[in-house]
Amino acid sequence: MNKLLLLTLVVWLCSCVYAADEPAKESKATDRVQAAADVLNAIQSAPDSGVPNEILSRADCVAVVPSMLKGGFVVGGKYGRGLASCRTPKGWSAPAFFTVKGGSFGFQIGGQAVDLVMLIMNNEGMQRLLSSQFALGADASVAAGPVGRHAEGNTDWKMRAQVLTYSRARGVFAGVSLNGAVVKQDKDSTRDFYGHMVTFKAALTGEVDPPAAANPFLSSLAKRAQEAAK
Repeated sequence: MNKLLLLTLVVWLCSCVYAADEPAKESKATDRVQAAADVLNAIQSAPDSGVPNEILSRADCVAVVPSMLKGGFVVGGKYGRGLASCRTPKGWSAPAFFTVKGGSFGFQIGGQAVDLVMLIMNNEGMQRLLSSQFALGADASVAAGPVGRHAEGNTDWKMRAQVLTYSRARGVFAGVSLNGAVVKQDKDSTRDFYGHMVTFKAALTGEVDPPAAANPFLSSLAKRAQEAAK
């Protein structure tokens, strides 16, 4: 009976990850742009939580993964698709689409979808992002970000973290560790959104003008960053 239960759970996890990896219709890049805007608006609209103003106003790039899948039995898995934008002289850049995959060990049963937010805080972190593939904690230093409208008294993010990470699940927003997760360009979503291949560097450095379909996310990002800078 125990062996049957274990086999069932393992098959369930594999099928979930495989299904998430398929470019299904409901995972279209344009839908993800709106979902990312909704996540950012919901997080920053909360009165006493969210990304601190000092951090958001200094972030070089912001990445959002709506509904990242987490699940597992003994070995946990994470998978999500998201998009990022960076500051340029002309404003926030055209979105770059990516996948994030990672694993963790520990006794876990069940699955959960969480919203993930990553802030790239300095030039070193941005250079990692522009490479179009890097491992958090190995290629780029990563830390769970502080939560609240202000980050006074917490200087860790100023001193060393290239990437700060947050998650939201069931209405609760908190810093989260993503050591070992791999961020990689999502070529399928890139072609879906732009109609052709666009490199991370071209999108995030302003070489490519944002199409109209990017407006929901970029407008939300510009508004929230402007509010944080006041």
